[in-house]
Amino acid sequence: MNLDEKDIKRLSTLGLIIILGIIAFFVVRPILIATITGLILAYVFTPLYRKINVHIKSKNISAWLASILIIAILIIPLWFIFPIVLKQVYELYGQYQSLDMTNIVKSIFPSASDKFLVQTTATLNNLVLTLTSTISNLITNFFLNIPYLLVDLFIIAFVFFYALRDSDKLIDFFRSISPLSEVHQKILVKHFKDMTDSIIYGQVIVGIVQGAFAGLGFAIFGIENALVLTLLAMIFSIIPFLGPFIIWIPIAIFLFANGQVSLGTAYFLYNLLIVSVVDNIVRSYLISKKVKVSPAIIMVGMIGGLYLFNIIGLIIGPLVLAYLVTILESFKDKSVYALFSSNPNKT
Repeated sequence: MNLDEKDIKRLSTLGLIIILGIIAFFVVRPILIATITGLILAYVFTPLYRKINVHIKSKNISAWLASILIIAILIIPLWFIFPIVLKQVYELYGQYQSLDMTNIVKSIFPSASDKFLVQTTATLNNLVLTLTSTISNLITNFFLNIPYLLVDLFIIAFVFFYALRDSDKLIDFFRSISPLSEVHQKILVKHFKDMTDSIIYGQVIVGIVQGAFAGLGFAIFGIENALVLTLLAMIFSIIPFLGPFIIWIPIAIFLFANGQVSLGTAYFLYNLLIVSVVDNIVRSYLISKKVKVSPAIIMVGMIGGLYLFNIIGLIIGPLVLAYLVTILESFKDKSVYALFSSNPNKT
């Protein structure tokens, strides 16, 4: 096959783009997670920025105000909460060590064999020890990596600010270089947006809200170390097939086992009637009539993302898999060929 001058130029340009893209990836790789985190936060808080920008026409001032509000909402509370959480983690572990788990398990399963009691108690002890050790390691690594974390926070704030301020320019830029026709471009963008909303709002935000309601129950019913239990409830609420019941059911059982029947019944009913259903109510409000991502995809994405990207992987992992599924479905029904057609009506 003979190549003319135009083909050679195109191949050369494509090769140069690929080489520069690979080099750019390795340049950005050390700060990739911080960059993606900034972009995700910008996506979540873009509605807030746009509401501010309606009243304040300056994009710079609107982005600054939005950034200050986010710092006030996220960073300042964490600054005060972190020492309390650290204290409660060790208090919780100390309280657990003082419990006679064998008698508690026996009171729940009175007819169980001695072998079952020993194995169950050992399993619970190993689970708590592993969880406590993991949290302690995270806290230790946090203090050891403070210089790197400060750099990451700066990058997140930098990306967040400019992603908010220049969001329209970024969208126009990607539209200008896209090979898609305008109609099909809108279709694909809508699919990706619905997928993103389903994961970020329908899974992460809803999980945080549900965990907050579980935390409200800890406070109302006087459960000790409520703050660290609330954070755990939020994490379990975000993960599909799990939920805050992993936290509140053992607490309810503990209350019953200690003879606090009235308190345990009220606490159980609160979680059963409010905490267990609030996620469905909030989810239907946030993502009504939007595409729903399979819980299996979210679960696998979260686990893989957690291993690969740490805590932010709980969001990045499911997003990557959801986008991949969307593209594969386009190939399956051959609509991907229409996406690159210059004629929107041509299939």
